[in-house]
This record gives sequence, structure tokens and C-alpha cells, in this order.
Amino acid sequence: MLRNWTEVIQTCNLGQGKPMDFVSRWLILTRACVFSMTLTSALIGGMLAAGDGAFAWAPFLLATVGVLLAHATNNLMNDYFDLESGVDTDEYARALYAPHPVLAGLISREGLRRAILLFNAVNIAIGVILTATRGWPVVLFAGLGLFISVFYVAPPIRLKYRGLGEVGVALVWGPLMIGGTYYVTAGTINLNTLIATLPYALLVTTVLMGKHMDKLDLDKAKGINTLPVILGYKNAARLTQGMMVAFYVIVIVLVAARIVGPWVLLCVLALRTLVRVLAAYNKPKPAEPPPDYPVWPLWFVSLAFVHTRFAGALFVAGLFLNLLVPVALP
Repeated sequence: MLRNWTEVIQTCNLGQGKPMDFVSRWLILTRACVFSMTLTSALIGGMLAAGDGAFAWAPFLLATVGVLLAHATNNLMNDYFDLESGVDTDEYARALYAPHPVLAGLISREGLRRAILLFNAVNIAIGVILTATRGWPVVLFAGLGLFISVFYVAPPIRLKYRGLGEVGVALVWGPLMIGGTYYVTAGTINLNTLIATLPYALLVTTVLMGKHMDKLDLDKAKGINTLPVILGYKNAARLTQGMMVAFYVIVIVLVAARIVGPWVLLCVLALRTLVRVLAAYNKPKPAEPPPDYPVWPLWFVSLAFVHTRFAGALFVAGLFLNLLVPVALP
């Protein structure tokens, strides 16, 4: 079972013929393979709070569980509303790169609705506890996150359909997740912290941009005006590359402005990966997947995810080293 869980977390899939245990099933249902991005946001928020000398373990851990559960709920809601609106079909990309909860027979529509309600109820309970501990700003952070999560694909707003889904993701994984975790961990927040959320917010957005580039023709045919559909393939590729490069530029500015310590410059170790990913974004998507490629027909999203995971991990490591071995710039 441990091998199964590892495989699902690494590939979003479970190999054909392997037994589907309870945990593997829910890891697939919630798309836990991308939870590392949410965990990174929570860790950044916690490390920034610790760097400011204000760290409370219990609120931090509760906030981390809350944002991970919120991500799982978001994925379930996206699958539910896209299925109800007729977007998700057996031929659409969502059902091709990984099992769709309902279309693959992993859960019924009613079961999916119940899971969404249960996950939201648990998150509301976490929110109530954190609000009682830290005050009304928790409601603001959680409420804005819930609004974007629900109306990312739910009518009548449907942010993804209006080229606003990418902006919503940047807000959620940056100021709301990182800033919200910082707030409940430290009990306060400041402008420098909100600025420090920007580089990782851009990285996570590149992942969504890559995914929407992979589905550009399908989304265009269905009237889903994601940002890549609006911009066109080449402009979307250039924008995504620009956001990847901007991550490093902003990190350098944060260090120069003494908003974060210099150890976060460890991120430069990801430049080799960046160069490889930038080069791939200059080329068309291959006609066939490489051998043993797990999430075809997705391509650009995988490249962006690998870069985001590596650079984000280095950013967290740098923040941690700033705590252990603080270095003052001259």
C-alpha cells in the first residue's frame, strides 16, 4: 500500500492492475499529487512568522491542515461543477491524464456532493477555532479563499471562464494561503509579509498557465476563456516564462530590501531546471508522450510543476536556514 500511495502522489495515477485501497482512492479523488504546492505555501507562511520572532505551533499546524483540506475540497468542487456543466467528459483532458472521480467510477455524484459538504464542514470548524484564537481577519482570509475556490468554475461567476482563474490562483496560493498562515501563526501581519508572498504566488500560477496551455484547443471549443485562450498560445508561453523568471528577480529584490534573509538565494540552484523548462516552452508540445509518461495529454503543466516544486522547496529551505544561521547583509 505504501508503494501505491507513493505512486499516486508522484503521478496522480495508480498503475493498471494494482489494487485500489481506501487511501489510494482518496489520494486520487482529491488529486493529492499537487498538494506539495499548498504545503509549500503554508511552510513559507510559517517560516516568515518564525523569522519575525512570532511562531505558535498549534495555530500553524491547524492552518496547514486547513489549507491542505481546502485544496482537496477545491479539486473536488472543480470536478463536480465541470461534470455538472458538461465540460468533463470521457474525451476531455481531465479524464485522460488521471481518473475522474465520477467518470472513472471511483465515487457517485451523490457521494462527491457529500464529500464536498463534509470537507467544507471540517474546514469551517477549523476556521471557527482559528477565529476564536486570532480574531476576525481569519474570516477574511478564509472567506476570500472559499469565494475563489467555489466560483472558480461554479456559476454564475466562473472565474476560469473569464480569464480570471489564473489571477484567483495567484491570490489564493500567495497572499491568502501564505499571508493567512502567517497571520494565524504570528497573530498579526504586515506589508513586507504580503510582498514576500509574491514570488511563490507567481510560481504556482505558472503551473495553472501550463495546464491551460495544454488544454487550450479543448477549452476554446467549449467556450472556456482561460488566460491562454484569450492571449493565444505564443503569448501565453511568453507570459508563463516571464513569471518563472520574475520569481528569481523578486527573490533578489526581497533580499536586497532586507525583507527576507540572504539564504533564500539558494533558489539559484533551480536555474538549471529553469533553463530546461524555458527551452521546452519555446517548442511545440510533442506529438507523442515520452516512455512511461504518467499524465499525458498534459505536458507544459508537468514542466512548470517540476520547476515550481524544486524552486519552492529551495525557497523554504532558505527561509529555514535564515532562522538557523542568520546572515546580515553589509
